[in-house]
Amino acid sequence: MEEQIFKYIQDTVGEVTGKKDLVMETDFIKDLRLNSYDIMNIVCAFEEHFDVEIPNRDVWQMHQVKDVVEYMIQNGMTEV
Repeated sequence: MEEQIFKYIQDTVGEVTGKKDLVMETDFIKDLRLNSYDIMNIVCAFEEHFDVEIPNRDVWQMHQVKDVVEYMIQNGMTEV
């Protein structure tokens, strides 16, 4: 399940930013140098795909790819 979620994140980040070299420890700001606009576009893609609303307070707690994977599993967003 984690691999499928990781692949979905990798594809979504790639579509939004053009950056595809991700590992579980990839930091969105430090490694990919994403700005807040990029991050919000990625979040909007997740919200649209899963038909959920992700609170801003949760978004800013997810710094690495593994944080997003864990969040998605904890919140039932596993049907990618």
